[in-house]
Order: sequence, then C-alpha cells, then structure tokens
Amino acid sequence: MNDISVSELKKRLDAGENIMMIDVREPYEREEFNIGGTLIPLGQISDVKNKFPNAKDDEIVVYCRSGARSGVAKLQMMGMGYNKVRNLTGGMMTWQTNFR
Repeated sequence: MNDISVSELKKRLDAGENIMMIDVREPYEREEFNIGGTLIPLGQISDVKNKFPNAKDDEIVVYCRSGARSGVAKLQMMGMGYNKVRNLTGGMMTWQTNFR
C-alpha cells in the first residue's frame, strides 16, 4: 500500500476520520510530541498481533520521528499479514515543521 503524507493524514484527521495509527517511537519521544496513535515501539512491533489481531485488512498508519523506523515497521507488519499498512512520510519531524 502507498505511504501517506502528513498533509493527507492531517486533512483526514481534521475531517473526523477514525484512522488506526501506530507510533513506533520510544516512550520518551512520544512524551515530547504525539498525534494520538497507539504506542508500540519498533522493537515490540510483533505485539501488534496481540493488540490488533482483527485489523489485518484495515488501513493502519505507522509513524516515527522521520519515517525510517516506521518504514521498517510497515515491512514487518506486512510480513505478519497486515495488508493495508501506510508509512507516514517524513514522520513527526515533517508534521511539526508543517503544523506547529
């Protein structure tokens, strides 16, 4: 599935869409700034199977600081059978640059 830009995600959230989001950063990064996704650090991404066992065909946006870790998370989740995983390009760095 194609990745998603910060502009597209923000527009959809502002429109009230209920979008499943997973934050793959570390807890201290989330404390600094977050947009409300479920925290599952990259090193624990296999936990997604327990937290969201019935979401394999749902759109899921994964994000991190820059988009690198979430890109890895996307690939790992796709390997676990999650079919509609989208990486937030540019991550929280781009989000904060555009919307703070």
